[in-house]
Amino acid sequence: MKIVDLTIPLGIGTPPWPTYEPLQVKYFKRLAPNGANGQIVTHSNHIGTHLDGEIHFYTPGKDIASLDFDFLVHEGVVVDLSDCVEDYSIYTSKMVEERVEVKEGDILIINTGYHKFGWDQPTADEVRYMIKHPGPDREFAEWAKKKKLRWIGVDCGSADHPFNTKIRDWMPKEAKQCDAYFQKNYGKGLEEVFSDDKYQLMHLEMFNHHILHAECLGGDMDLLNNQRVTIGCFPWRFVDGESSISRIVAMVDDDKYDELMKKKARCGLTKFGDVTGGGNEFLHS
Repeated sequence: MKIVDLTIPLGIGTPPWPTYEPLQVKYFKRLAPNGANGQIVTHSNHIGTHLDGEIHFYTPGKDIASLDFDFLVHEGVVVDLSDCVEDYSIYTSKMVEERVEVKEGDILIINTGYHKFGWDQPTADEVRYMIKHPGPDREFAEWAKKKKLRWIGVDCGSADHPFNTKIRDWMPKEAKQCDAYFQKNYGKGLEEVFSDDKYQLMHLEMFNHHILHAECLGGDMDLLNNQRVTIGCFPWRFVDGESSISRIVAMVDDDKYDELMKKKARCGLTKFGDVTGGGNEFLHS
């Protein structure tokens, strides 16, 4: 069994979710004269690859420490939606099921293609990554409940559409662009598509059903497009934690791993050694 990393690098340049505390690191001692290096790290829980916990939005829910490994590690699928989404668009369960078989109880990882705008990528664009990425409507959330998904992972700033969050108020110029996009493509404006009763539905309407999500995935996820694998999320054993920075991986057998690494060897890589986002042609050959 070998590991494929689906986690983005975490450093002081990693953007947190808008308005949240960024990562701050300082040394409190150094090898000279203390004989060891030591650091103090300060951050919010919603930076880098992280798992949103139930009590992030659901008061009587589980803390991060209460999530068992049968929930965190399970069979699942990585679906590539990058060919059918764009800035501000809405993805659906139909798009997912046209590309992969999703079984009851699966973990579902959604590759929107927007990790190519992550801070670690040569095509980095923080505004597109956090503010313009695609997202779902209630139809998708209801489908996820029927499928009894364990958790969902996304390769962008939020599992919700960004303009079904407070970003709508914080980024008025982009809200106008989103409204125009919705009018053109869906025949309804932003306020009608994401009315008040749908606000942040992937958080507010899912966590009370024990369906969580992880955000800001990346790493070598493009190697696994539309494939079934074992997926694991490893947050801290965080008592009273509402969410947690996490390491998220896919587990494949040795032969499969060798095949994937041969493909990776033909791809462009980030400065951290991950496959560059954007659907490298070699991944489909």
